[in-house]
Amino acid sequence: MEETLLEILEDINSDIDYKTETAIIDDGLLDSFDIVALVGEMNDAFDINISVVDLIPENFNSLQAMLALVDKLQNG
Repeated sequence: MEETLLEILEDINSDIDYKTETAIIDDGLLDSFDIVALVGEMNDAFDINISVVDLIPENFNSLQAMLALVDKLQNG
């Protein structure tokens, strides 16, 4: 799952070190268009539905936060 998510993120913006970055959203490293693309790709790749309530910076500030969100949505 981590490798798939990293591939998605690299396709969106390859200038970010996703393995170490912990403030991707707070530091403005991804813009709103990037987030829309990311959510769509994550929904498709992991067969999940990221809803509006999940669209908070805490869920997207780091690779680990995004993995936790996918895990939560897949496993209820």
